[in-house]
This record gives sequence, C-alpha cells and structure tokens, in this order.
Amino acid sequence: MKRKMALFLLICIILLSLGIRGIIGSTKERLGQELEKTPSEVIKIGVFEPLTGGAASGGQMTLEGIQLAHELFPEVLGKNIELVIEDNKSDRSVAAKAVTRLVYEEDVKALIGSYGSSLSIAAGEIIKKVKIPTVGCSPTNPQVTYKNPYYFRVCFTDPFQGTVMANYAVRELGAKRAIVVQDTTQEYSLGLSQYFMESFKDLTNDENSIVSVIPYVSGERDFQEQLESIQAIDVDVIFVPGNYMESAIFIKQARKMGVTTPIIGGDTWETYDFIEIGGPDIEGATFSTHFTAETPITEMSKQFIDAYQKQYGKAPNAFGALGFDAYMVLINAIERADSVNPEKIKNALGETAHFKGATGSITLDSDGNTRKSAVIKKIENGRFEYVTFINE
Repeated sequence: MKRKMALFLLICIILLSLGIRGIIGSTKERLGQELEKTPSEVIKIGVFEPLTGGAASGGQMTLEGIQLAHELFPEVLGKNIELVIEDNKSDRSVAAKAVTRLVYEEDVKALIGSYGSSLSIAAGEIIKKVKIPTVGCSPTNPQVTYKNPYYFRVCFTDPFQGTVMANYAVRELGAKRAIVVQDTTQEYSLGLSQYFMESFKDLTNDENSIVSVIPYVSGERDFQEQLESIQAIDVDVIFVPGNYMESAIFIKQARKMGVTTPIIGGDTWETYDFIEIGGPDIEGATFSTHFTAETPITEMSKQFIDAYQKQYGKAPNAFGALGFDAYMVLINAIERADSVNPEKIKNALGETAHFKGATGSITLDSDGNTRKSAVIKKIENGRFEYVTFINE
C-alpha cells in the first residue's frame, strides 16, 4: 500500500513539474513573441529641431507642422509611427550629438531636421557616416545636401532665393544700388548674401552695384556703428539675410536713426517673434518665403491649412508647412520602399516626383534638392501679408 502511495505521489510530482514547465515555457514564448512584436509594430522617426536658443521660434513652428502631419497620418505600412524628438538647442555641436543619439540609442529609421542651415550642416557628416535618410524642412544653404546622398530637403535653396530677392529689388523696387548686411557667423547669411549679390550685379549689369557689404555677428544687439556707415551711402535697397532676431533689431534701430531705404530679407523672417521684436518699425519689411495660406496650391495645401487652424488656433506659416511636407514626403518614401530599411528609404526618397505637398509640387533632384516658386511677403499692420509669387 505504501509503495502504491509513493508511486502515485511520484507520478503527481512529475506531472505537476511538467505542467509548471509547460506554463513557464508558454509564458516565456508569449513574452518573447511580444518583445519581438512590439518593436516591429512601431517605426521610429527622429526629429532634431532647435526648440530652445536663438533659433527656437523657427524650430517650434517647424515641429508644429511635423506633429500635425503625424497626428493626421500616424501609420505607414500598417505600423504606428513614433516621433522621437530632440532639442538641438540652436547649437551646432548639440545638433550633431542629437543625431548620434537618435541613431545609436533610439534606432530611428529616418530623420527630419533641422531649421537652420548651420545646424543641418553640422549634423550632415554624422548623417552621411551612419547612412540614415534625412529630410530637411527649411535649411536652404547648398552645403546641406552637397555630396551627401542621405540628405534631402523640401525647401528651395539659397541660389534660387538670392535670385528671387535680387529680381524683386531690381524689377519691383527699381533698385540700382544696394548694401548687403550679413551675419559672418552663419552659413545661411553668407550664402544668401553671395547669391543675391551675384544676381543683383547681373540684373543691373553693373559690377559696382553692390556698394558695400557690412558685417555683424550672431547675437549682436547694437547696430549703431553699421547704421552710421549706411547713413553715409546713397542706395536704393538694403538686403539683410540674417536670423529673425538680429534682423528685427537692425531694422528697428535703422528706422529710429532715420534710415528710410527699403529693407528686404530672406525666409527666416517669417516668425511671430520677428514682428514682436521689431514692432511698428518693421512695417514694410519684405522677404521671400515658401508658403502662403492666402493662395492654396494643392489639395494638400487646403487640408493642411484647415487642420493647422483647427489644431493651433492661428494661421499657418511657412515653417509649419515645410515641417508638414518633410514628414509627408518621408512616409510616402517609406510606403513606396515597402520597407523600413534605411537604404531602401533613401533610394525611394531620391525617386520622389511631383508629390503634392502643402507648399506645392515636390520633386527631388539628384542632389536631394527641390525647386519651387517663392512667395514674397511684407509686414503690413503688424501682419505677414502676401505680395506675389516669383519663379526666378
């Protein structure tokens, strides 16, 4: 009897052990499946934008457009998209570190960024080295994509923008003599100055039509010395292709010192901080930009404008529209690649043609650039007002 009881207990112990092992094994298998499944259900896209520092206003507006596009189109290839956002703090070294972290620590499959050509250029070498496809929203300097097959952009470039503003100055303002005031620490300002000057000389057929080039550095707040030089020169237009903060301060001080010459600039001026800093003194300031809500170009333009106004309770701006387009072009490429492999996404981006975005039709050329019409706006009654479209 005892032997039978002992045998019965032994059989129960064996069965119980096998059952527990089965449960543990099944649990481990399920957990393993979940661990394997979860990452594959999410596609990570990194975003590096200046959310603090001197370029924060532009970076924040860009991020609004990216996040709006993500809210409207949160999936691709049947998988959720996760935005991993890094603040590059308007600093070149931080921009490079942000991209490094996004790639190595977050394992993003693609990147969007950055507002500010200098920040994009600083990150460019990392992007090229790690071979991660990146779409720039508004970095207009040619060096951003130069000899970098992994960097693309949805904005026009400075050679085009410089030509546009030279055309505007000569044909619309009748300018024959110009002064250029440039930030010598920013690639954006230096590049745009160069292209404006080349085009202005060609259009006026006068090598001496650029009367003076006046330098300053980022962060400068007192332009009295530069303005005293300008007061001594008779010109028809002043071109100031700098960041919105310094440009607004320069124009404000110029008007208070009695300088009445028309002042024109580039796309960095389209921030609400530009109007807030400059106040009534920047009335009439005119600049080139990428988008206007007054004249929607595509069906996507209308969808973006309506969604942006509903989401943020204000009129959309060029940087929000470019952020929106950068996201849309990227997920369109992922869909066409039918893959999250960075190399395949890069190849698909290079084949982007006639994509109807919020800012117009986007075709990326062999250098990763797109060419579109430019919008001219001016400050009237404390608002950005549409003036015209210019192709060249």
